Amino acid sequence: MPKVAVYDITGAKTGELELNDSVFGVEVNEAVLHQAVVMQLASQRLGTASTKTRGLVRGGGRKPWKQKGTGRARAGSTRSPIWVGGGTTFGPQPRSYAFRMPRKQRRLAIKSALTAKLQDGELVVVDSIAFDAPKTKNVINMLSGFDAANKKSLIITGEVVENVEKSARNIPGVKAIPASSSLNVYDLLYHDKVFVTKEAITRIEEVLA
Repeated sequence: MPKVAVYDITGAKTGELELNDSVFGVEVNEAVLHQAVVMQLASQRLGTASTKTRGLVRGGGRKPWKQKGTGRARAGSTRSPIWVGGGTTFGPQPRSYAFRMPRKQRRLAIKSALTAKLQDGELVVVDSIAFDAPKTKNVINMLSGFDAANKKSLIITGEVVENVEKSARNIPGVKAIPASSSLNVYDLLYHDKVFVTKEAITRIEEVLA
């Protein structure tokens, strides 16, 4: 089992923690990671692009000229797709881009992301993260203790900690999420440093191990 150092929020080492091999020591599957990121981004697409077909474009009800005798090509409507101002053929219509991955693949993707962060030295385990009041300065001071003040950082707590989330949300590139409901592959890969509390580690291993 991989061992990692445990720190307090000031950056001082307080001990060590053994991590579960089946969560933090798996073989990183890049294909599944890619699929998970595509799935997450696809589900965020609005899918509101819309074009008008010839039946939706205003006008064009009268036949432009008679069928025969003019020498011109026959035409039934000025709103045909081949006319300027006509409808669009096979244009985008409102739709959902979302798709699902099997549960085992989704879990493997999160395990792969956690393992990759650990191997790259970008995963930091913290005893606990809690503030008396929501203050941006609290998070800035914590990040400064780990030389991560100018890095994109993800803070993962066990449950929703309102003061931590509010303290982090005004800092560009910094995000706080609860492991119990919001842990996802995109956030893990996007941020340069991942700070995880011991409570969050326990919750993650309970679900994924």
